[in-house]
Amino acid sequence: MEKVAHFLSSKAPKMGRINPELLVLSLILLFASVLRLYKIGSYMNFLGDEGRDMIAIYEILHGNLTLLGPASSVGGFFLGPIYYYFAAPFLWLSRYDPSGPSIMVALFGVATVFLVYKLGKEFFGVGAGIIASLLYAISPIAIIYSRSSWNPNIVPFFSIATLYLLYKGVQKKKFLFLLLSGICFGILLQLHYLATFIGMVMFLYVLTTSFLGDSQSFVSKVKLWVLSSLSVFAGFVMGFSPFILFEIRHNFLSTSKIFNFIVNSEETGVGATFVSQTWHVFLRMFGGLTSGYPVPGYYNLYSKEVLAAWIIFAAAVGAISTVFFLFTLYKKGLFRKDSLLLLLWLFIPVILFGFYKKEIYDYYLGIVFPLPFLMVGNFISNLWNFKKGLNPIFLKSAALVIFGILIYTNLQRTPIKIGENQQVKQARDAANLVLELSGGKPFNFGLIGGGNSDHAYRYFFKLAGREPVTIENPQKDPKRLTVTDQLLVVCEKPAALCHPLGDPAWEIAGFGRAEIEGQWASSVLTVIKLKHYTGQ
Repeated sequence: MEKVAHFLSSKAPKMGRINPELLVLSLILLFASVLRLYKIGSYMNFLGDEGRDMIAIYEILHGNLTLLGPASSVGGFFLGPIYYYFAAPFLWLSRYDPSGPSIMVALFGVATVFLVYKLGKEFFGVGAGIIASLLYAISPIAIIYSRSSWNPNIVPFFSIATLYLLYKGVQKKKFLFLLLSGICFGILLQLHYLATFIGMVMFLYVLTTSFLGDSQSFVSKVKLWVLSSLSVFAGFVMGFSPFILFEIRHNFLSTSKIFNFIVNSEETGVGATFVSQTWHVFLRMFGGLTSGYPVPGYYNLYSKEVLAAWIIFAAAVGAISTVFFLFTLYKKGLFRKDSLLLLLWLFIPVILFGFYKKEIYDYYLGIVFPLPFLMVGNFISNLWNFKKGLNPIFLKSAALVIFGILIYTNLQRTPIKIGENQQVKQARDAANLVLELSGGKPFNFGLIGGGNSDHAYRYFFKLAGREPVTIENPQKDPKRLTVTDQLLVVCEKPAALCHPLGDPAWEIAGFGRAEIEGQWASSVLTVIKLKHYTGQ
């Protein structure tokens, strides 16, 4: 019991030459690495969005630089290109295997585990840092979003890095840290526009900390606020510069669309969904992230009784952790620089999420991913060390039981147990089969995919140097020169459900009247070869 106390207490003493804190942290980081990197090429997602990104990164590596990143999921505007440039060296090192950028994402995920420990230790003590980092390391949602190449998946790292550097800059009055915080924020905003919530946290934090606290004159405080704000802003301009250049060259096209989305979109604003949305965010923060509670698509794997008990436990942990969190900050002083940052990080995003009227997916919460783990780590650590009133043995036992349940529920749903999806292999094999069936001749290509795009297959066509001919509309191609003698269709359905003839997709309909020459089915998809209708 005493050895366990070393890790749950706020100060972990050295034991001879071995530092137990460093040893435990190293084991946590090693475990986090295994959970994120093990057979990553077999577990990672590789669908249309990932294929689109690989094509863009491939073009960058071949000299076609860009100032534009992927399209956002809503609003019709684009993100900055920084993710592509981060991923490019990893795609090159992996010899254009799509798993290369996913390894980059996994490494960012492991680095996030370390930063969770770092903040937990600095704000709440060693025990809180160790607990928070371990729970983050094994969280199924954190792992899932650390095993595939996608721009939102590195948001948690840059969110916590941005705020930690901001805190250090304000605490030490080091403008270099503030500059670095601004750079991280500029990068963050290119990864997902929900980073604007972090921007609001930063603005309020710098403003408040500049005017509260020490006994400087009002003029000195104004000067500090201005210098701090300028330092952060200068860093932001540096970090966001690729997208700023694009906007200048294109009359601020995306900026106007973003503003229009915020002001005029039916998806944002005050509405009846405000309370339900904030509750949903709270539930997913503590139920989904820290307690492993499944998303609705996996409810069928559990009985109603198990789900009910699970959600009650998660809600209780969330509520009690929040109380302990607020109480801890209150004892420190709510307007201390560390306390204020955490308060703003909790309340500003949750409140702002309430103004979004559509479904909030787990990856939207990337900007606050680390926070509930810090809160739970603080709760369990406080419970272990609590000395007033109740029996200490009972409290320590309760802390161990809660910690044990959280570890169990998270490990039960670890993605490694779900099984390999083999999406990279499936896309590569299907693309190779299409190329084989084309016989080395020009071909058109189409996909029946139920909402998925065909970029995953087109990426492998590009690698092979044999891209399909894109069928242009009659206005651009009145002589139909872009229509070849063969159309290869990948159908991401069982063969019995694949009906390419008469399919409305332009890639198929644009080929004209056709007949099936042959089809080849696997367990997960079907490749169909069509030729022009002959009437025979």
